[in-house]
Amino acid sequence: MKNKEKKEKKEKKARAKRERLKGFINEFKTFISRGNVMDLAVGVIVGAAFTAIVNSLVGDIVTPLLGLIIGGIDFSGLVVTIPGIFAGQSVTITYGNFIQSIISFLAVAFCVFLIIKVINKIKDSLIKKEQVEEKKTTPDEQQVALLEEIKELLKQLTAVDN
Repeated sequence: MKNKEKKEKKEKKARAKRERLKGFINEFKTFISRGNVMDLAVGVIVGAAFTAIVNSLVGDIVTPLLGLIIGGIDFSGLVVTIPGIFAGQSVTITYGNFIQSIISFLAVAFCVFLIIKVINKIKDSLIKKEQVEEKKTTPDEQQVALLEEIKELLKQLTAVDN
């Protein structure tokens, strides 16, 4: 009898575990199929493609120009070596790589800033065009109210004439 109860209890726990797992999987399916997650996935893919464009812009255009301006200085060779005090091992700090990384970051950030600025300018001009076209095609609210009033007056006049 005890073995049967133990077995039933184990089966009940296993069923409950499967149900929780099913619920978790269904919740995950709902989450993953939401628009926000899909938008995020598209953003990551477009971001990866955009990264290639920005890297090319920085590596192929900005960096050579920057090299001309600063005289072709390569900071990556700047190092400080601290002689080994402990266990006879010296430590090399390559601070030049850090400086080079900062310069690369600033170049990339500046290029992205310029690209976003151009995109925003184009977007703003398109929005302004749409607003101008919308104003041209939609009548003013006062005009609509006035036309409604005229319409009512005409109805009253025709009702009086009949």
